[in-house]
Amino acid sequence: MPTPSELIDEKIEGLADWRGEMLATLRALILKADPGVTEDWKWSTAAWSHHGLICTGETYKKAVKLTFAKGASVPDPAKLFNSSLDGNVRRAIDFHEGDKPDATALKALFRAAIAVNKAAGT
Repeated sequence: MPTPSELIDEKIEGLADWRGEMLATLRALILKADPGVTEDWKWSTAAWSHHGLICTGETYKKAVKLTFAKGASVPDPAKLFNSSLDGNVRRAIDFHEGDKPDATALKALFRAAIAVNKAAGT
């Protein structure tokens, strides 16, 4: 049975367009944000955890979406969240073809999400 990391590799390789490149870029940033981040495969999609779920990485026809499980509680000073803004729990970031992820701001957001997880005791 493939590991979660292998399943994520397969997902990225199966996306022979900008979405695969974007998901690979975002994955690398998440893993660089904190050495304790682990990769998971949940709900047939890539997921990353540290003291609980940080986010999932979903791919759609016109977007790659990072959905933060507790995003409504995560400080976002760089205003990266641009989707699922009305919910009480989750927040998301939609990336479209041609977007250039802000590596510094994203890593800070991942670290903030980890801090929220740690504070919640999950």
